[in-house]
Amino acid sequence: MTGNVKTAQNALLRTSRHNSDAEQLYTYSDLIVDYLAQVGVEYVFGIQGGAIEPFYNAIARRRRKGGMLDTSVGDRAQSRKRDTLLYGPQAVFARHETGAAFMAEGYYLESGKLGVCCATTGPGTTNLITGVASAYAEFTPMLVITPQSALPSFGRSAFQESTPDAVNVVGMFDHCTRYNSMISHPDQLEGKLITAIAKAFQQPRGPVHLSIPTDVLKARLDYEPVFMNIATQMREPWTVDAQAIGQFKADVLASVARKEKLVLMLGHASGDAIVEIERFAELCDADIISTPGGARWVNAHNKRYKGVFGFSGHPSSRKALENPQVGKIIAVGTGLGETSTAGWDRALLNNKLIHVESSADNFVQSPMARLHVFGNKRAIFRELLSALEQYRASNTPPENHSRLPVRADNEDEIDPSILPEQLEYLNGQSAFDDSAPIKPQRLMHFLSSRLPSHTRFFLDTGNAWAWGLHYLHLRLPGNLRIAMNFGSMGWAIGASVGSAIAGNEPTVCITGDGSVLMSGQEITVALERKLPVIFLVLNDSAYGMIKHGQRLGTAERFGWQIPVTDFAAMADAMGANGIVINTVADLEALDFDALFAMQKPTMLDVRIDQNEIPPMGERVKILQEM
Repeated sequence: MTGNVKTAQNALLRTSRHNSDAEQLYTYSDLIVDYLAQVGVEYVFGIQGGAIEPFYNAIARRRRKGGMLDTSVGDRAQSRKRDTLLYGPQAVFARHETGAAFMAEGYYLESGKLGVCCATTGPGTTNLITGVASAYAEFTPMLVITPQSALPSFGRSAFQESTPDAVNVVGMFDHCTRYNSMISHPDQLEGKLITAIAKAFQQPRGPVHLSIPTDVLKARLDYEPVFMNIATQMREPWTVDAQAIGQFKADVLASVARKEKLVLMLGHASGDAIVEIERFAELCDADIISTPGGARWVNAHNKRYKGVFGFSGHPSSRKALENPQVGKIIAVGTGLGETSTAGWDRALLNNKLIHVESSADNFVQSPMARLHVFGNKRAIFRELLSALEQYRASNTPPENHSRLPVRADNEDEIDPSILPEQLEYLNGQSAFDDSAPIKPQRLMHFLSSRLPSHTRFFLDTGNAWAWGLHYLHLRLPGNLRIAMNFGSMGWAIGASVGSAIAGNEPTVCITGDGSVLMSGQEITVALERKLPVIFLVLNDSAYGMIKHGQRLGTAERFGWQIPVTDFAAMADAMGANGIVINTVADLEALDFDALFAMQKPTMLDVRIDQNEIPPMGERVKILQEM
C-alpha cells in the first residue's frame, strides 16, 4: 500500500471516528471495526448476546453514519470497497454459532478476504468450536472474536463464565487455532489484534482467536490510534528454497530429456499457481490428477486430467500413477492426508514423489519423497517454466518450434474430440440412466451439463462427497468447494450462504437429509438476505455413508435410519421455495434461470435411489485395515 493510499484510508477512518455519535463515543470495539474495514472485511458472522453486544454496537454505529454509497454508477467493486472503508462491515446473524463459522469460511472461499465470526460467552463460544476446527483443518484464514465476563468478575461464577477459572474456552481454542490469546488489559488489544490478523494469513494459514472481556470491549480509548498498515503482513512472501528449486529443475529436465512421463497431483492449496501449473503440464505433456480438495482447480474435461485420487477417486488416476513410464510424481499444495492419498497408498507415496508446498508443516507426511520444495508456489513454477522454456529453445530443432504448445490466456482447455460420456474417469452407464427413483450418478451428470458453467457447487459431508467427486465434472476451475479434512456435517449449508453473501454467482449446495436435519436452520439466513441459493437434498431417509459403509463392511447394520421427511414442505414452512423431485423429467422441467433470479432460496427435495452404492469402497477398506 502506498503512503498516499494509507493516508487517505486513515483520514476516512478518523472521519468515521469523529462522526460516530453525539457523545463522541469511541471504544476498543470501534477500533476493532476500523481495522476490519481497513483490511476489507465486508461481513461479520455471528449471533448477538449480552457480552458481545459492545462489539455489535460498534458495527451499528459505523453503519449508521450516512447510509450506503450509490453503487448504481461506476465500478461496483470499487464502490463496495469504498463503502466498506467508510461504513465498516455489516453484521450477518446466523441461527447457530457453528453455522456462523461455516459462513465465514464460505465468505473467504468466494472473496479471498478474512472471514470473521463471533459469539457471546459460554455456550455461544463453545458452539463456534466445530466451525473453527473445520477452518483450522482446511487452512482457512479466519478471525474469531469472543467475549469474556468483565475482568472484575473473573473467578466469581459470573453468568456463562468461560474464563480460565471456569470453563476455559481459551484453552479449548488452543488446539484449533494458529494464534489464540485473551486480552487482560485494554492496552494489549491493538497489538494482539494486528498479530492475530497477520497470523491468520501466514503459513500455515488458519483461524485465530481473541478472547476479550466485555468491559474491555466497551472501554473508551485514551489515545489516538495510528492505524498500522497490516495489509503487507497478509500477503504470502515471494520466496523459494533456492537449493531445492535447483534440484527440482534438474530432476524435471532430466525426466524430459529421458522422455519419462510426469504426473502432477493438485491439492486443495494449489489454486494460487494454477495458471503456471497448467502451462507446465503442457510443456511437459504431463498427466494431471487431483486430491478430492484439489478437484476444484481443474477443468474436469481437460484432456490431461485423469480424475480424483483418494476418497471416491477414479480408477484412471491410479492407472496414471502406476504407468511404468512415470519418472516423477509432483504433488502440489496438499498435506497428503488419508482422504487425499487413498489411505497413504504407495502408488503415490514412493521415491518418485516431489512434494511442493508453501507450508513446511506438510512435509512430515512425505518422508519418502525424493525432494521437498518449499516456497511460494507461483514463484516455484515460474522458475520451473523459465528453465523449461530455455531447455526447449536450445534442444528443439528450429523447424519444430511452431509445434510447441502455446496457451492463450482465454484458451478453452476442452478437447473437442472428447464427449463427457467418453471420459475415462466417468465410469458406468448410471450417469445416463433416466429410470426412477433418480440415480445420484444421473443427478450429478445433469447438474454438470445443464447448470451455468460459473455456478458455485458446495458438497456437504457424506454421500454428497462421494457422488459429487465422482460424477460432478465441472468445466470452470474454482467452482467446486468441499471441506474434507474435518468433515463437518452441514458445512456446505453455512458455507454456501457465506459465499452467496460475498458474491453474485449462482450457488448450489448439495447436501444430505442428515445434514439438513442437523444444520438446516441456516437456510433461513439465506431467506432473510434474499439469496437465491439452491439447496439440493439427497433424500434417501438415511445417513447414507453410514448405511452403505455398514453394507460394504462387516459392521452391524443399525443407526443409519432417518424418518421419511418432506424437505420441500419444510422449506415452504420456512418461507423458502420447496420442490419435490421424483424423476429426471422433474429435473428437466426446472427453470434454473428463474430459480437463480428469485429473491429467496429454493430447496430441491430429490428422492434418490436408496440402493445405489456410492463409490466409497476404498474408505471402507481403510477402516477395516485399521
